[in-house]
Amino acid sequence: MTIEDAEHYTAEERQRIIDSYPAHEREARTKGVPALGSGRVFPMAEEAIRVDPFEIPKHWVQIGGLDFGWDHPFAATACAWDRDADVFYVTRTYREREATPIIHAAALKPWGPWLPFAWPHDGLQHDKGSGEQLAAQYRGQGLALLPDRATFDDGTNGVEAGLSDMLQRMQTGRWKVFSTLTDWFEEFRLYHRKDGRIVKERDDLISASRYALMMKRFAKVKTDAAAWKFTDRKVV
Repeated sequence: MTIEDAEHYTAEERQRIIDSYPAHEREARTKGVPALGSGRVFPMAEEAIRVDPFEIPKHWVQIGGLDFGWDHPFAATACAWDRDADVFYVTRTYREREATPIIHAAALKPWGPWLPFAWPHDGLQHDKGSGEQLAAQYRGQGLALLPDRATFDDGTNGVEAGLSDMLQRMQTGRWKVFSTLTDWFEEFRLYHRKDGRIVKERDDLISASRYALMMKRFAKVKTDAAAWKFTDRKVV
């Protein structure tokens, strides 16, 4: 919960409270961001990456990202890439735990059958019951998963390289997140390192966003659904 959720204050009262705190304490006092210091993976102010939602221009390409999970949440993001300015936007989020591919796919299909999804290496694992590959299960439910797992152009898939790319974009104004995506910002505030290592907790939407960024070369312009069809569980 942040000060913006304290609706018993007026907007003017909330701003006066924020202005009363020293600058270095504002995120901790008004948004609950812990004093992680150098441990934060993204030592950025939210205001630097927050942007009000807008209609995505038709010529921009878009891509989704998936992070599979059961005990920890399954997560998905939709992202748009302004190739002219090289700015990457996170525009939609979905996060749910202990649900099946049928449930997740039903929630994501309204985003559009044309939207390609990047996915991680654990999508290659096979279900112990059916023996079917995890990624194939989602394709079978009508999602346009990309043919191969998420990698960079050179075929690598290092986590640190992906996070470095995200941070550099944030620092240069080339990573933006719609302000309405409160669950994404929750993860952003708490994403940190301990003893130099990434703490793999509450990072599901961050991970899904990273996979989408890694595979942005496969992003597509929004297409009329009638122009898309599935052949052998691959979108063409």
